[in-house]
Order: sequence, then C-alpha cells, then structure tokens
Amino acid sequence: MIKPHGADELKPLFVYDTEQHHALNAEAATLPSLLVSSAAAANAVMLGAGYFTPLTGYMNLADSLAVAENLHTTDGLFWPVPIVNLNNDISSIGDAKRIALRDPNVEGNPVLAIMDIDAIETVSDEQIDFMAENIFGTLDPEHPGVAAFKGQGNNLLSGAIQVLNFSYFQTDFPDTFRTAVEIRNEMTERGWKKAVAFQTRNPMHRAHEELCRMAQEDLGSDGILIHMLLGKLKPGDIPADVRDNCIRKMVEVYFPANTVMITGYGFDMLYAGPREAVLHAVFRQNCGCTHFIVGRDHAGVGDYYGGFDAQTIFDEKVPEGALEIEIYRADHTAYSKKLDKVIMMKDAPDHGKDDFILLSGTKVREMLGNGIAPPPEFSRPECAQILMDYYQGLDS
Repeated sequence: MIKPHGADELKPLFVYDTEQHHALNAEAATLPSLLVSSAAAANAVMLGAGYFTPLTGYMNLADSLAVAENLHTTDGLFWPVPIVNLNNDISSIGDAKRIALRDPNVEGNPVLAIMDIDAIETVSDEQIDFMAENIFGTLDPEHPGVAAFKGQGNNLLSGAIQVLNFSYFQTDFPDTFRTAVEIRNEMTERGWKKAVAFQTRNPMHRAHEELCRMAQEDLGSDGILIHMLLGKLKPGDIPADVRDNCIRKMVEVYFPANTVMITGYGFDMLYAGPREAVLHAVFRQNCGCTHFIVGRDHAGVGDYYGGFDAQTIFDEKVPEGALEIEIYRADHTAYSKKLDKVIMMKDAPDHGKDDFILLSGTKVREMLGNGIAPPPEFSRPECAQILMDYYQGLDS
C-alpha cells in the first residue's frame, strides 16, 4: 500500500491505550484549560485520526508563515495549509506549559486534547493577512474561509498534542466517520491495492457518480473511497446527514458490492480552492489512496478561483516527488443528450450547450423545494426523493 506522507507509517495522535487515556483524562481535570476555535478543534480531530501525518501538533509562527508562502515548513516538510491553534483570549491558561483544550462544538465543552505548549506567539494583523491571502488567494471578508481564519484571534499556540476524543463526529456519524487508520485497515481487509478517492461536501448527482466510475475504469483501481466532509459548512450547504443518506442510497442501488467505501472525516470546510485541493491530496495519501479525483472548481466558493486552478497548482507549486498520490484530472461532467450518457465535456468538441443537461445549483434547489424531481439524467430518483423531503421540511 502507498506510504503515508512524510513517514513510513501513520502517526495518529489519538491516545488508544486505555490506561494512558484514562490517566490523561484525569490529569486534564487538573490542568488550566482553553476553549479553542472550531477550526483548531477540527485540526485536533484530523491530527488525532492520523490524517495529518507526520505532524505532531500545531505549527508555530515561523512554520505557519513558511507554509503559507511556499508550502513547506521551515525544516522542509511539504505541507499546503498552516495547521494552527489561534485564539482571541488566552487569559485562562496564564503561563502554563501543559493545558487541556476544550471543544467548542460539544455541549459542556469537554476536553478534546492535552497540549504541551512550546510557544505562545502574538501574530500581527499583517501576518494574519499574509497567511490568509496566500491560503485563500483573497482578503475579501465575504469569502467564508477568510472570515473564519481572520476571526480566530492573534494568539498562536504551538506544540504537540495528545487527542482524547473525536469531538461530535464519532457520536453523530458512527456509521460514516472513520480515521485514516481505520480506512487503511479496511482497504487491506478488502484487498484493495489501488484506490481512487472522491472528495465531496455535497450530495452526489449523476455526473459525480459517473466521474467516480470513469476514474475507476481509467485507472483500473480496486475501489473508490467516497470521503465526505462532516464538519462545518457555509449557510445553505446540505447538512452532512442528508448528504450521507443520499450517497448511501446511490451506492446501494447503482454500484457493485465491494467497489465503494463510504466514509467521512471530521474537518471544517476551508473553501480554499487550490490550497485545499492539495491538502485533500495529502490526507488521502495518508488514507492509503493511490489516486485522487480533482475536478472543476474543487473546494471553491463563489468566483474566487478559476475553474481548473485546483489542478494547475499541482503543476506549479507541488514539487516533483513531494506527494506519492497521483491526481486524476476531471473536466466538468454532464449528461449528453446526443450520446445518452454522462461524459466529460472536454471529450465532446462537437457538442454545444444545448446538447447537455445542465442545471444550476439554484435551479435544482428551487425544483427540490417545490417537490419537483430533477430529470433522472441529472439526479437519481432515489436521491432526489431524499433531497425533496429535506427541502420541503425546511418550509414546514
């Protein structure tokens, strides 16, 4: 199986040993504690699950600035996005060197991890802006990722962490949330040596379904990892449980057995376009995937990124050999009326717009809200029904 990024084996920071876990929980009750941001909590979950191998905790300022500028830490590790713990108010921890990190997303704010503090650094507004502009390509406050990043605070805490739980992801999504360790183990059990990953934060329509099928056939892969984001999204995006139900129904009805793994990961969407696409590739390599589908406007939002910027970044900013995972580059896919099947639009130079079934997201939401199923060439009827029930429930 493909090696993890920057290491010979996964380095999950979750404390699996029962006695040690119990002892750390008891210790946490005696430590000064800090309520972290949702973004810092999500970083802890990803570190705990092994997705961010080989990192051992939160980055310091020098590494954060280096990663933002040139996608490498100061010691040369290739990494696309700063993994940070920024906070507005650190008065609760005084000069403590070992603290408990509390979860902002679970009632009662339980301890998420224990952190050994290497440094607490004040980040200037100019440095925050420098990182944000490099990560997101903009400083527009309307960009949801920029707003979230700049709203975390100017105190940067760096150091190693020991993770004690996976926030709400394991309890709210017990059938879907998986660690990188669990995904690798299941791939081994299934006998998959070559696997292609598909990233989604939305329900999958026919075009997405067929794209997965195309990639599997083109690459000769043993299976497809459908890997959905389970964390926070921007207003208007489909909730994870609804999306999960749609994808499970699609796979159950339309894919052969043992060809698809449906899983999810505990992270908040960054909407960082090209940079986030590279991060997605890094942690899919850590999952054991050999290939990763990058399509049009991957991890984008609004009009902030060009349609294929998330593909060209792999040519322009990812050095040769920095990643072992390979990118499967996908064009916009749509149903061809001429050919009576879903195709990549680039493969049909003789087609005009009217030869495809193309529906905007706004139009689809409007149809679903009115109890009208999109055409079956666009969306499987079983999935459309789940979405119609959801949208109509919003109005009741």
